[in-house]
Amino acid sequence: METFSKAIVSYDKEGLKKETLIDLYKSMLKPRLIEEKMLILLRQGKISKWFSGIGQEAISVGITKAMLAEEYILPMHRNLAVFTSREIPLYRLFAQWQGKASGFTKGRDRSFHFGTQEYKIVGMISHLGPQLGVADGIALASKLQNKKQVTAVFTGEGGTSEGDFHEALNVASVWQLPVLFCIENNGYGLSTPTSEQYNCKDLADRALGYGMESHIIDGNNILEVYTKVSALAEDMRKNPRPVLLEFKTFRMRGHEEASGTKYVPQDLLDAWAKKDPLENYQEFLKNEGIIDEAFEVALKKEIVHEINEALDQAGAEEAIVASESEELKDVYQEFEHQKVTPSSEIKELRFIDAISEGLKQSMGRHEDLVILGQDIAEYGGAFKITDGFVEAFGKDRVRNTPICESAIVETAMGLSIAGIKSVVEMQFADFVTSGFNPVVNYLAKSHYRWSQNADVVIRMPCGAGVAAGPFHSQTNEAWFTKTPGLKVVYPAFPYDAKGLLAAAINDPNPVLFFEHKALYRSIRQEVPTDYFTLPLGKASILREGNDVTIIAYGAAVHWVLNTLDTHSNIQADVIDLRSLQPLDTEAIYASVKKTGKAIILQEDSLFGGIASDISALIMENCFEQLDAPVKRVASMETPIPFISQLEDQYLSRDKFEGELLKLMAY
Repeated sequence: METFSKAIVSYDKEGLKKETLIDLYKSMLKPRLIEEKMLILLRQGKISKWFSGIGQEAISVGITKAMLAEEYILPMHRNLAVFTSREIPLYRLFAQWQGKASGFTKGRDRSFHFGTQEYKIVGMISHLGPQLGVADGIALASKLQNKKQVTAVFTGEGGTSEGDFHEALNVASVWQLPVLFCIENNGYGLSTPTSEQYNCKDLADRALGYGMESHIIDGNNILEVYTKVSALAEDMRKNPRPVLLEFKTFRMRGHEEASGTKYVPQDLLDAWAKKDPLENYQEFLKNEGIIDEAFEVALKKEIVHEINEALDQAGAEEAIVASESEELKDVYQEFEHQKVTPSSEIKELRFIDAISEGLKQSMGRHEDLVILGQDIAEYGGAFKITDGFVEAFGKDRVRNTPICESAIVETAMGLSIAGIKSVVEMQFADFVTSGFNPVVNYLAKSHYRWSQNADVVIRMPCGAGVAAGPFHSQTNEAWFTKTPGLKVVYPAFPYDAKGLLAAAINDPNPVLFFEHKALYRSIRQEVPTDYFTLPLGKASILREGNDVTIIAYGAAVHWVLNTLDTHSNIQADVIDLRSLQPLDTEAIYASVKKTGKAIILQEDSLFGGIASDISALIMENCFEQLDAPVKRVASMETPIPFISQLEDQYLSRDKFEGELLKLMAY
């Protein structure tokens, strides 16, 4: 880590007004005094954790003051000065840290894990990297709407080792997005020094590989930070492009207070203590005659009074009372389905055509809806669902992406924060693993955490039966039905696919929309020609009978119908779930209570699949009406093989008939 021969920072105040110089001082002093108070409260057990930014205030203040109030900033957990410089009332910050209702997360998350649209701040999640891609999405929205705004996002030198960092920089560069990527290089990622984090001289050098401009800035010099970032931001508003900034600074306290700093050589701490951004700047202002001792004392007294007053206000607030209904209500943004009934004109469509038509009509209905995905523009997507969309809607709205699932899901989240709907196409549902973290930790949790919805639909071409092997054949819906905050839709027919896709796009919550590849060109149906919607969470009763309830979804629905066609003596209720989350339990229970028997067919392997949950729900709610154990039928507990004889053996398709007959004979 770099040391310094000079004890005093060199400041250049040319062109800056006295009022600006004093404002920058006040803006650094306030978070320093708050932090000193927080460290006392931490020792007293009045707050649970603290990530100190002492010694790094110049970066947060300089960047925030260089931004316009309407421009978004995405800080990390050591950027208290971003929040205070945006003049968030202190009592609300203190209430947040104490888990009070006046905070920003209703006690559901701590420290700086929150955002606020009012102050145009988007807080981090603990996984660090996703912030960067979200900034891409916000900046993309600014560019699409011609707002001429810059987005600033923070990360530490440790976070630059994550794949999200590289994906986000690449996307921003390819699309020339106005993002300031701000690296606070403070020496250590928890206890890991920079020498064990990366093997280049400066992190700013990485920009060259992405065709990006970069700058190294003294992160302890408030005037250098403020003037350089101000000039860059002003130019980026006129000439949109990403810029990578590496701020050289140092973390003077532990990663969080409990971890301490024993792993840091004392001479390194001493060297950086001499470059304290607040103390040096305060001395500079005094030497320049801009402030004096009396001003300093009076200002500190004023800020301490504000802190204590706000602490008293937050402390006096009643503790949150746990409410199950309140917790459940906030997992999703409230949304009332608006039924759109089609005209009587119909035409026969393949499953794939119904999806394409539904998507195209939604693009016309939502004039800012953006589609993101690999090869979806001129090529029309791997399955040609978006063929012709570029000609109809333009490349701004039908966007080819690099191969970077994580950054693209994050970009979609950023678009939602900026008020724009998006549809993300996973080329195959299997590839969602490369974007799994932002799906389950960002999209799924944001509304619950700080009331920010994720208005994103992720299209998931899935399923076996097409000899595509282990990496292109999964039906992985159970990964997401397990995650509160996500909705999961899985149609089996063209009519349902078109109406449910339109409804999913209307819904302001994140929806995983599964499309079985084997159905794309094999299933046809009469479908209304114009736009219509179907409600999520409502099953379809395909056949009615009193002998048994058969529950399925996706391609398995067709396996059920084919089996029943060869056994006309079995009179079954056939329930096509269509939507797995929310799940139509009312339809399931009503049928099982009527028939007394239930069998659930899924294509996914058995253990941990949704059939297990449905079986448990039936046992818990319909036990007294059952005449036989609930039966689950699923595919083998293996990865999905390629060659047809192995794939046929794997699938639950050919097992269903035998298991159904056993249940009927019970």
